[in-house]
Amino acid sequence: MTPIIKLLPGRQKRLKTGHPWIYSNEIVKSPEARDLPPGGVVSIKGDDGVFHGLAHFNPHSLVCARIVSRQEDDTLDAAFFEARLNAALELRSRFFTAPYYRLVHAEADGLPGLIIDRYGDTIVLQFNTAGMDRLRNDVLAAVETVLGPKRIVIRNDSPAREREGMTLGVEILRDNDGLCEIEENGVRFAIDLQQGQKTGWFFDQRENRRFVAALSRDCRVIDLYSHSGGFGLQAAVGGAASVAMMDRSSLALDLAMQSAALNNVSEKCSTLKAEVFEEMARQAKSGEAYDVVVADPPAFVKSKKDQHAGERGYRKLARLAAALVAPGGVMFIASCSHSVAPEAFAKLVAAGLRDARRTGRILRMSGADVDHPVHPNLPESGYLKALTLQLD
Repeated sequence: MTPIIKLLPGRQKRLKTGHPWIYSNEIVKSPEARDLPPGGVVSIKGDDGVFHGLAHFNPHSLVCARIVSRQEDDTLDAAFFEARLNAALELRSRFFTAPYYRLVHAEADGLPGLIIDRYGDTIVLQFNTAGMDRLRNDVLAAVETVLGPKRIVIRNDSPAREREGMTLGVEILRDNDGLCEIEENGVRFAIDLQQGQKTGWFFDQRENRRFVAALSRDCRVIDLYSHSGGFGLQAAVGGAASVAMMDRSSLALDLAMQSAALNNVSEKCSTLKAEVFEEMARQAKSGEAYDVVVADPPAFVKSKKDQHAGERGYRKLARLAAALVAPGGVMFIASCSHSVAPEAFAKLVAAGLRDARRTGRILRMSGADVDHPVHPNLPESGYLKALTLQLD
């Protein structure tokens, strides 16, 4: 029998409007609830006995329950996951003809805590909650049935797992080679599924890369926080005169140059291993200027304690990046910090421009591409904010 978790009086309003999370201060903390194993399936009911959903429950987490189904008679087994994967696959098939995309984006695809990225015949998964981790075998069985991949990689190295009380690790379940090749916007990339950031690639910036590449023809481009060259190499293939890629990771820069060779643009590409803020300041002081400056950093705000320092970091990033933009040039700047809202990010960038004594105009405000949908009642999951500006 499925254990029942009861809500405190008056705490069902958010659930009724479709929110998929229940917080630990919203439930009756009975001894039975405290003794439940992390990740078990529970039935969420109001103090009036009304059923609100089947959820994964973790008594040790701030978000203690995550709704997986609103149907009381559902069984969360391999067949259930097959149905959810098929729905996610059908949606992506409307947008993409090549099998390179995020297939499952957690709550928005009805699978909280689960990330699945598709790299051709390689599938990379992240089990970021105790509930999804507990049902790992059923998820993998569904992946086999729906996709039949040649290789499966488990990237369970996200900090989200630590908040759920789980260990970190990376596994390759089939085929020991962690290297892979993908194609995005007609450009080929070499990626490392074991050591690359996130699951190895950032599909979320796909459309932003295409847009920036279209603005880069005959331009001098610098790709700051380049990782493995997603923005820079697409600009190079798109006709940029030269592309400099800057990152502090030697592995990422080596992969970027491998990809440059794959696309026959090595002669116009260069890399620089450096701390980005320091090198930006040095180059600005020496008078360097670029027609297109891309600043796509890792998250500056990872928790509440980082909020003020992270916001100052985005303002400083905008100031330093703007100083490198030639008059009439383009600056692309992004944030993947969940807790920095789009409006707040735009204000921080505007403040950075003032600090740099630059003016200009916003050409485009954007977020993640369509394979990263957002749950309508969980807007904070729409983490990516990006601005493309032309500066005077």
